[in-house]
Amino acid sequence: MQGLTFDHLLFIFKGAGWTILLSMMGFAGGALLGLPLALARAGRRAWLSRAAGVFISVVQGVPLPVIMFIVYFGISATGFDLPALVAAGLALTAYAGAYLGEIWKGCIQAVPRTQWEAADCLALTPVQTAVYVILPQAWRIAIPPTVGFLVQVVKNSSYAVVIGFFDLTYSSRVVNNSTFEPFIVFSIAALVYFAMCYPLSRLAARMEQRYKRG
Repeated sequence: MQGLTFDHLLFIFKGAGWTILLSMMGFAGGALLGLPLALARAGRRAWLSRAAGVFISVVQGVPLPVIMFIVYFGISATGFDLPALVAAGLALTAYAGAYLGEIWKGCIQAVPRTQWEAADCLALTPVQTAVYVILPQAWRIAIPPTVGFLVQVVKNSSYAVVIGFFDLTYSSRVVNNSTFEPFIVFSIAALVYFAMCYPLSRLAARMEQRYKRG
């Protein structure tokens, strides 16, 4: 057994770097998936809204670690050698997309109905209505909860450890197995997670206050 060294700290911070990368991948993919889901859920086509609702309900009803197992081992079973980073990124994309879809649906529906009616009076197409009238207004409403949800993505990225992805949680576990100092090692990991998430939480709160004043 050996004590915690500077090399151990560097190893933990290296894992934190991969945590940030995975979080950004999941959030970016979730945004690309969440926007069409939100538009489908808030749209006027009932069958499309129901289909999007089914996807969201399934993803939200299954624990994220299970989704990661399904993606990682399911695709690998087809013969593809899927890296843990890609599998975790796909699972986080589905997770973030489902939740952002619901968040953004609420923001779209928060736009006053008169704006939709005005677009109809101008004979705008559904695409023109969404791009030029609804989304610019909904975006301002959506910024605070979206930034706040990014905190959840960063924290939940730690579940990638179940498929062997090297992140902050995984690197901390490796260091703990080497030093046998769990309190110190995981306290450091908690501080690193806090350092990543707290600024985002404060930013989300500040944006929400600014929106309320506006």
